[in-house]
Amino acid sequence: MTPTDLRPALKRLQRSGMLAPRDVRVQEAETQHLGYLEFLDRLCVDELERREQRTLERHVAAARFEPGTTLTSFDWLYNPEIPAAQLRAWATGAFLRRHESVLWAGAVGLGKSHLAQALGYAACPQGYPVTYRKAPALLADLSGGHADGTYERRLRAYFAPDLLIVDDFGLREFTPQQSEDLYELVCQRDQHKSWILVSNRLPQDWYPLFPNPVLAEGILDRLVNSSYHVVLQGKSYRPRRRPGLTAAAPV
Repeated sequence: MTPTDLRPALKRLQRSGMLAPRDVRVQEAETQHLGYLEFLDRLCVDELERREQRTLERHVAAARFEPGTTLTSFDWLYNPEIPAAQLRAWATGAFLRRHESVLWAGAVGLGKSHLAQALGYAACPQGYPVTYRKAPALLADLSGGHADGTYERRLRAYFAPDLLIVDDFGLREFTPQQSEDLYELVCQRDQHKSWILVSNRLPQDWYPLFPNPVLAEGILDRLVNSSYHVVLQGKSYRPRRRPGLTAAAPV
């Protein structure tokens, strides 16, 4: 069978992606005197790598991360108090396999949002679906579901990902409806899926944000008491983002 003969067969088998590296692998087989099985093995590895790359791109696009928020792009030297070893351990996905969560708290400009998204980005090539949302946008989306009858569908969309990253949590007091929506979401994900919550307030300061203390206890008992807590301290990175300065900055 000549290389050209492979095209229709691969298309019928829905393996057209193997066509791109085919000519390179054929040339390797001829120059390196590869056997049939080794040639086929290399083509299969190419196809697996292509599929993994497409899965990664799909997961990253679905998560909707902000640009450049990876562990490799973070300036670790600026704030030595950041637990780099712990972050790299979480980046292996172990906490996701255990359905554990992480709460980030601290003042603005210390890199909380960047690091939270970086952990989400690290989860994508491991096959974990991730969703990143700002808390106001998430709550507005669920609120819209009450208005047009799509609440259950929207709620399921936030239950689906293995990791849900909610940024800017607790910026302002929650309305009664927002409290109920959070309660439903937290209860559905509890002990089944992981969270990363990012807030400028410490977890103990979240309770007064809820108008109903019973709902507050139900929500925060599940979130606060079953999560890792990381409280960042130090100086803000944002002054380095002033015009004329070239350093990249976490958010």
